[in-house]
Amino acid sequence: MWNRFLKNKMAVIMMGFLAVIALAGVFAPILAPNDPYTNDILNKFAGFSLKYPLGTDQLGRCILSRMIYGIRPTLFLSLLTMTGTIGLGCILGLSAGYFRGPVEEIIMRAVDVMMSFPSQIMVFAVVALLGVDVRNVILANVLIKWAWYARMIRTNVMKYRDKNFVLFSRCVGSGEPFILFRHLLPSIASEMAVLATLDIGWAILNISTLSFLGLGVQAPTPEWGAMLNEAKNVMTTNPVQMIAPGLAIVIVVAAFNLLGDALRDALDPKEVEL
Repeated sequence: MWNRFLKNKMAVIMMGFLAVIALAGVFAPILAPNDPYTNDILNKFAGFSLKYPLGTDQLGRCILSRMIYGIRPTLFLSLLTMTGTIGLGCILGLSAGYFRGPVEEIIMRAVDVMMSFPSQIMVFAVVALLGVDVRNVILANVLIKWAWYARMIRTNVMKYRDKNFVLFSRCVGSGEPFILFRHLLPSIASEMAVLATLDIGWAILNISTLSFLGLGVQAPTPEWGAMLNEAKNVMTTNPVQMIAPGLAIVIVVAAFNLLGDALRDALDPKEVEL
């Protein structure tokens, strides 16, 4: 598996690129040329310079510094969202696919109910009910996506639950947790990794959209969607302020999508090594 992954140039390049982006967010205090929160009205809309490589915004804050600091909420909140989504979907999907019967009926009816509502309407409803807060945004995204993962995982588990290695494990008296987490979960791990990688791009877009609408990360915290919200009023006078975070979102989302496609090719068990 790892040999196929390392031979896939696109997977390695995208993984390296995203690792660099993540490290830039971790070491933002070192890499950022200026304090992203410092206002300097006299310097607003400053052009490109050594001190301000991408200029300044309407409050005189360094755009590049805010872009670098914005990696943290944009990327890491998306990863946290996907972790919660996969965790909840995995537990319920494994239970529904393996135990069947009443357990499956209850879980799948809940899945049907959750998937019957438009996702964005559900997000707005949760945020409106619980209030504007980053934690509520993450909770809303988890609530609208777990059902899809539960259904996908249940389908994959049903393919393996009657395989010989699972039947043998039952015959020798292995417990249900052992079978679930030592046999079934590893069997579907590569497929889930591909789906999760593809969906991180969706999570980034969703969180950025909510921040753009004023329902996500709040000012003055630098976040790419919130930066777009601040820049929309000065789009014609200072276009760089909107172009920079917009391009960053597009590039990072495209990188995750390309990584997901490359992982699907690299981890496909039907691939034959030459």
